Amino acid sequence: MDYKMVKEVHRRVKTSTKLLKRAMAVLCVLFLLAGVALDRGMMLLSFLMAGMYFLFEFYAVKDYEYCLEGDRFTVTVIHGKRRRKEAHGLDLKNLEAVAPHWHDAVAKYRIQGGTERLPKYDYTSYEPDVPYYTMVVFENQKKIKLLLDLPEEMLHAMKQRSPQKVFVQDYEK
Repeated sequence: MDYKMVKEVHRRVKTSTKLLKRAMAVLCVLFLLAGVALDRGMMLLSFLMAGMYFLFEFYAVKDYEYCLEGDRFTVTVIHGKRRRKEAHGLDLKNLEAVAPHWHDAVAKYRIQGGTERLPKYDYTSYEPDVPYYTMVVFENQKKIKLLLDLPEEMLHAMKQRSPQKVFVQDYEK
């Protein structure tokens, strides 16, 4: 069974990020006006602030792409809608569990109330109405936890491959 499923997830921009971007833009304009009115040396601060704004914009805007191809699951981080970097290339043969974040199958990996602590990677959209899933898998002989906004098609394909490890239920909690 050969197939390739791709899902792109757009991360919602946090309010604090929006406020910081606005503050940087206002400071840039103020430094520019101060450079024109008072001292041209202040213009350098304006150009530095503009450069910081564009760097911040590049690293603050993140999208994710999930790709399921056979037994291989990859997560790619997209910075600034241009630059792509593969964050995880996982073999689903090393899968321990995929379940909604509230499910008992992943209860021991929760931050509060869980007994096992794992490195956590959050690749969700931060949208309140989108259910997210917890994937526990081995990567390079180390167990990790991924938080993902998996679409139904990917979940069902994973469930066909590993029916005892993938839990697909309606979003209840």
